[in-house]
Amino acid sequence: MAGGLYRSANAMPEGVPPPADGAMLISTTPAIEGTNPPPEPGGSAAGNSAIMAAGSLVSRGTGFLRQLMITATLGTFAVGNAYTTAQIIPGMVYEFLLGGILTSVLVPVLVRRRKADPDGGQAYTQRLLSLAVLTLAGAVLLALVAAPWLTVIYAGRQDSDYQDLVTGLSYLLLPILFFSGVSALLTAILNTRGHFAAPMWAPILNNVVVIATCGLYIGLYGATLVQPDQMSAGRILVLGGGTLLGIAIQTAGLLPALRKVGFRWRWRFDFRALGLRELGRLGGWMFCYVAVNSFGLIVLFNLLNEVKGKSAGPLVYNNVFLLLMMAHGIIAVSIITALLPRMSAAAADGRYEDMAADLSRGTRTVTAVLAPIAVCYAVLADPIAVALFDYGAARGESGSTSPVLVVAALALIPFAVSQLFTFAFWAMPDTRMPALINVPVVAVRVLLQVIVFAALSTSFLAAGMMIGNAVSYIAAAVISAWFLRPRIGQIGVAAILRTFGRVLIAALGATLVGLLVMVLLPGEAASNRWLAFVEVAVGGAVIGGTYLGLALLLRIREITDVVTMVRRRLGR
Repeated sequence: MAGGLYRSANAMPEGVPPPADGAMLISTTPAIEGTNPPPEPGGSAAGNSAIMAAGSLVSRGTGFLRQLMITATLGTFAVGNAYTTAQIIPGMVYEFLLGGILTSVLVPVLVRRRKADPDGGQAYTQRLLSLAVLTLAGAVLLALVAAPWLTVIYAGRQDSDYQDLVTGLSYLLLPILFFSGVSALLTAILNTRGHFAAPMWAPILNNVVVIATCGLYIGLYGATLVQPDQMSAGRILVLGGGTLLGIAIQTAGLLPALRKVGFRWRWRFDFRALGLRELGRLGGWMFCYVAVNSFGLIVLFNLLNEVKGKSAGPLVYNNVFLLLMMAHGIIAVSIITALLPRMSAAAADGRYEDMAADLSRGTRTVTAVLAPIAVCYAVLADPIAVALFDYGAARGESGSTSPVLVVAALALIPFAVSQLFTFAFWAMPDTRMPALINVPVVAVRVLLQVIVFAALSTSFLAAGMMIGNAVSYIAAAVISAWFLRPRIGQIGVAAILRTFGRVLIAALGATLVGLLVMVLLPGEAASNRWLAFVEVAVGGAVIGGTYLGLALLLRIREITDVVTMVRRRLGR
């Protein structure tokens, strides 16, 4: 995680690249007769998983600390919103050009060429990297020229000082596009050669540099709330330059690993040998998927940038979405990672009943396990906001975060379930249907967000955007299930609804007990940060314990199975 910047409301979870149309060629393309195929990547699956898990944990931790430092340095209003908007621009341009296509197309192609080519895919990878470097460099130059127009597209109708700040930061942040693309491609090259450590740990370098940048900024200018017209060239240079330096160091941190796996890069310009037509065909639907999400983000950031005064805007929204993604990443992604190979194998063998059973089981498990976290987010929103974000320039402004977190709690489970259903399509493999489904889903989200913008005051705008997200995630899950049924059969809707009902009862019980505890605890979290930590610890323990007890009483199988597994391991 490189800082937790919000990119897409339906972003692909970290560490789980989807298979693309044609991905089955990875296993069916034979090595060329008369040549020696490259050796299989070293290391056991368990060892690689342990490395990735450790790196992901530290990366998520430092990424979250990075976001806390940014909030404490800039505050949650105009300057913080301008920085968040300027940072989203290169992220979305990267996603539009390469992000989704890289994970769904290029990784399978690199694996196939590594197995099939006499040189282990060395020349092909060199050509691809050469083309990517030239394309990304050209994209950065065009983006720098278009920076003022990109500001207008994403920043909305803000005053000139705000737009000037976004543009000034963009000139320093837009080169992130180049380093993000190169870093992602180098990561793919390393992964296809069996090296997982460097790609998992390199983002930590990025996070550490940005954290140090925030420390330098506070040391030079203090952690005080300022307005956009007070952001001097020196402040902008420290902030934007440090952020750019972080991603540059992350990219450089991958270079030693490339030499370790035996990859040597040299310029190759015979791009016709890449089979660009095939790459375009495979990546077309994923490109559509990303393009639709990009449109949704443009609308979202235009609406969020309409906030006035001390209302939650892009930075607060991004902070809350980061909390949502942390819960999703720790719990739901683990479940999806375990189920995806099973569903892929079942689809490949035509065992669609087994695939439907896995999908049903995953839906029930994700719902049951994430429910107590959602309750904690909703009930403990105030103390969580104070404990995590009430520092520095954001001191005393945590009240703008808690309403957004309450609504985000309602979006957590729908988001995870919609992701699981999307991965069911990718397991078959099919990128076309998720791209088509994404069109009405984003349309629903945008429509609801526009309605919320028109109906509510800007003080509730960020929370209203989360309402649009939650409804669109539900729509995504329902539409996906509708189109999956003819292909894989019944997914056990009755069993899913029974589990949903029991989980709802347990969650409501935990909510009532949690609210009672919050009333009985002395003082208010907003007045004392240490009390906020106490309320989070005590309230979280009570909510978790109550939910667990009710889940066991109601015999929610997905929870009882986890408890049984833990007891067995402790017994050993």
